[in-house]
Amino acid sequence: MTEIVSGVSASRVAELMRAEQLRYASTHARSGELYAQGKSSWLYGAPSHWMRRWIGGWPVYIEEKLRSYGVRFSDVDGNEYVDFCLGDTGGMCGHGHPAVVEAMTRQALVGTSLMLPNGDAEWVGEELKRRFVLPYWNLTTSATDANRACIRLARMITNRPRVLIFSGAYHGNVEEAHVELREGALHMRNGLHHNFFPHDDLSVVVEFNDVAALEVALRQGDVACVLAEPAMTNYGMIAPQPGFHAELRRLTRETGTVLVIDETHTISSGPGGASRTMGLEPDMFVLGKAIAGGIPAAAFGLSQAMAERVWQVLPPVHPTVRQSAHAGMGGTLAGNALTVAVMRAVLGEVLTEEAFERMLALSDRLHRGVNNTIAVHGLPWHATRVGARVETLFAPDEPRNATEVKLHRNSDLEALLHLYLMNRGVLITPFHNMMLCCPGTRVGDVDRHNSAFEALVVELLA
Repeated sequence: MTEIVSGVSASRVAELMRAEQLRYASTHARSGELYAQGKSSWLYGAPSHWMRRWIGGWPVYIEEKLRSYGVRFSDVDGNEYVDFCLGDTGGMCGHGHPAVVEAMTRQALVGTSLMLPNGDAEWVGEELKRRFVLPYWNLTTSATDANRACIRLARMITNRPRVLIFSGAYHGNVEEAHVELREGALHMRNGLHHNFFPHDDLSVVVEFNDVAALEVALRQGDVACVLAEPAMTNYGMIAPQPGFHAELRRLTRETGTVLVIDETHTISSGPGGASRTMGLEPDMFVLGKAIAGGIPAAAFGLSQAMAERVWQVLPPVHPTVRQSAHAGMGGTLAGNALTVAVMRAVLGEVLTEEAFERMLALSDRLHRGVNNTIAVHGLPWHATRVGARVETLFAPDEPRNATEVKLHRNSDLEALLHLYLMNRGVLITPFHNMMLCCPGTRVGDVDRHNSAFEALVVELLA
């Protein structure tokens, strides 16, 4: 008897996967050769070990763009692609935007890393303040570093040790966040080594949307900060239930807990991120990936009240006294002149109000196209959307937390989805089923994905 999983035949999934693997090997041979050569010098075959996570046995090696600006490029085997991965948000500006290229070139001729502010710094600071409401900002080289800085500052001003994380969340390589709930207990996520970090003492983990568990944890009085996304985006996209963020904000204020909102992904919701569209009021706020056109960069902002508390513990440098300024966060490349110059171009000319209007319209088209195919063929799946970001989930209903996502995970079907699309020139994020639209995405790009997705469904049900 044929086993049916997620509404489709498991044997049919396996049959199609074998065919797609053969197709990938025959059409991506040069990429395979380069990856094999790379194993002689790279620890995991490519410059980042994350690159080995692309399905197919080896990653695609990129050769050139197919437009002066957009989301299309070709690989070393001559295959052409539409990019909905966009560097898992790092490329949310699109590839080769003229304003980004001009800013990079202009600043590189002056100097890239000077340990001094350039003429763009004041404009960028004021724009961050205008868009994201919080009045004081600091730059880092990654969202991981920005999250770490916020955690450090929260501990400094509260004198509390613990950080509360929602199960299934990802906040970069933050040790406190490498945990999840399993059968009601704290465990390391994804089989990660504990790194001899005392997670039981310094991390608290609860399910997203679970107000009762959140209150119990915060009433203990030992949580320095809650680190949260407006909507979870890394374990399958999970929307907040009505009233959840209001309760989160009420409880953090009542318990003196710092609320840190990480918008590294949800910046795709609009010019002011999801915090503006949802009306959130964070104490600290983290941006990353996309804000400098793909150059490693991030920023964190503080409310007036938080800044004043930080200054009490870590005063501004006195103008006549030489002081150590690293404060356990940041680094020599943070806020470098190249980053700031490109941030001005991105915020001023790329990720504009008008650009977001187009991005949101395209993501709506993508979302509706996927859900229409699912409905026409009667599958127990759905696509969900957060701003310009869309994800296909192999479950009939939107999940409320990571445990519900896990119940419907189908790794074999996910692998087939990725490889089938890639073999037809469509790239989606390799870590999940997420797709992102950017200012360079076009209607034809969206329709190419939707046509390939429909073709997969037809083959699965044949």
